[in-house]
Amino acid sequence: MINIDGARGEGGGQMLRTSLSLAASLGKPLRIKNIRQGRKKPGLMRQHLASVKAMAEICDAQVNGAFVGSQEIEFIPGNIKAGDYHFAIGTAGSSTLVFQTVLPALLLTGKPSRLILEGGTHNPMAPSFDFIQHSFLPVLEQMGAKFNAKIDRYGFYPAGGGKWTITINPPRNFQKVILENQGILLNSQAKCMASRIPGHVLIREKKQLLKRLNWPEESITLETVESPGPGNIISLQVRYPDITEVVESIGERGISAEQVADKAADELINYQSLGAPIGCYLADQLLLPLSLGAGGSFVTGPLSEHSRTNIAVIRQFMNVEINVVEIDPGRQWRVEVSV
Repeated sequence: MINIDGARGEGGGQMLRTSLSLAASLGKPLRIKNIRQGRKKPGLMRQHLASVKAMAEICDAQVNGAFVGSQEIEFIPGNIKAGDYHFAIGTAGSSTLVFQTVLPALLLTGKPSRLILEGGTHNPMAPSFDFIQHSFLPVLEQMGAKFNAKIDRYGFYPAGGGKWTITINPPRNFQKVILENQGILLNSQAKCMASRIPGHVLIREKKQLLKRLNWPEESITLETVESPGPGNIISLQVRYPDITEVVESIGERGISAEQVADKAADELINYQSLGAPIGCYLADQLLLPLSLGAGGSFVTGPLSEHSRTNIAVIRQFMNVEINVVEIDPGRQWRVEVSV
């Protein structure tokens, strides 16, 4: 039994999701206590419970303590099964985080799977569908996997109600991934997207982005989408030879259109100023697939607390070497995963 203290590190849901992924993938029983101890409302919320139930379904796990508010669970995995799955969170909780929880295990099956996911698709504090599609999945395709993702309905916080579908074709043999150079900028584009909010908001966001980024006007598009509730997001994409970085900012009540645009612009400018190919969010999300695959290395900016916590949890489960070396003081770190 692997014992994880959820109060360590960043103390959020990431420790739970990483632990579930590793327990299922490696067939190791897990006990995790103090779940989300670092949050205002500790314990499992509905979206975390959705990850537990989804992972349990995929690997026929025995689970104790799986209820809303629970701060300790036992998870005893069985065999991972590829197949068709439908996971509905039932709230605006992030469907993409549930997807990232179950994906590593499904990549190890050697057989295709198809997932239908319902819930939030564009949430604060979670990767959006666009980030998954354009930034995360293309790196996993360099590992040898193949994906086909399609969004059927957008789900903004707090209404949720989004729906998307993805087919997963695992690699026959995992390939090592090396992403150490950013390379030449090939393309820049932005999308200001909204549902059920006044049209002037998108126009103002675009105007502010043009002012801040000095991009051609045609590179920034405005899109109105159907969603059960109101929502707004700016998605900036910069494409390099081996990586596409997606930077996003979500509109909220009381935050001006200009502030939403500025937040996205500031984050993109910071990413490009560091010169590292892998952004801080993607760095966190690649650690698990690389550790369970063939390893590899990447260069990123300052490591987040999320990433450091992820590394600590992976080391508890696996005899894997993860070396982090500062190669450009204050700007770039090289992360190498040797399996």
